[in-house]
Amino acid sequence: MIGRIPVSSVSPGGMTSQGPLVEAVETPPGRRPDGRPLGWLWLRLRNDLVFFVIAGLVIALDQATKHLVRANLLVGESVPEEGPLRITYVTNTGAAFGILQGQTLFLMVTTFFGLAAILLYFLYPPMEHGVLRLALGLQLGGAVGNLADRVRLGKVTDFMDVGPWPAFNVADSSIVVGVIVIIGFFLLAESLHQRAQGP
Repeated sequence: MIGRIPVSSVSPGGMTSQGPLVEAVETPPGRRPDGRPLGWLWLRLRNDLVFFVIAGLVIALDQATKHLVRANLLVGESVPEEGPLRITYVTNTGAAFGILQGQTLFLMVTTFFGLAAILLYFLYPPMEHGVLRLALGLQLGGAVGNLADRVRLGKVTDFMDVGPWPAFNVADSSIVVGVIVIIGFFLLAESLHQRAQGP
């Protein structure tokens, strides 16, 4: 789409008081206003803003809730004291839901590998669907949230105490939800593909 820039006055010959008549040309997608192509990385960041926003929100919420628990409860203290749903301050030197206790260094190393895998999948074309971007953002945010605890404190703060389950936190929940979303997405996509193929 081409539009003319308004000018105050036009003289014979197409000249204005501000110089020659200038036409404004709409910038094509993927290019700067001067016509030069945008960098590949910038395009990825612009197109995948949801991925980074979701990851950032998960990290912020995870760290904020853990800080509130540490600041207001003693280790082992629960609010309320009884019931199926409680906030219980628990420290965890293992993985999600209390497994692999005392393996902090091993879990830090595996977390870095996990982060690399998430970023690789983020760059992998079949994972470009918005739902998958959201799921990967949840996983990235959860992984970074728990890694931050291990690096700073040597242990992870858990506080969601639900029935017989080991205590967990926002980061654990985000990782699990992200995995479920990805599995569900591909199962649904496969089912729809088979229906499209017919009997």
